[in-house]
Amino acid sequence: MPVAVGMIQSLGFPSILAAADASVKAARVTLVYFDKAESGQFAIAFRGPVSEVKAAMEAGLAAVENTFGGQIMSHYIVPNPPENIVAVLPIDYTETSEPFR
Repeated sequence: MPVAVGMIQSLGFPSILAAADASVKAARVTLVYFDKAESGQFAIAFRGPVSEVKAAMEAGLAAVENTFGGQIMSHYIVPNPPENIVAVLPIDYTETSEPFR
């Protein structure tokens, strides 16, 4: 089964926290990345089956829009990233995220 990766970048910590919370509650995905982006922006990445990542993305984007001051800066879904992309970028499952998979 192909494993997709979804990414959301937003302005402000409260909105990205709401997006992460809504994403993992709305679908069977695992949060694999969180970090500061730039200028008060934060980013998250989650992985799971393609249909689940799409549902998680919709929920996460809605959560950002519903958060006071939240603004979506960027978002995208990669349906089946190649192995070399997964090896280079910090989107692979880690020991910390593996129990939640």
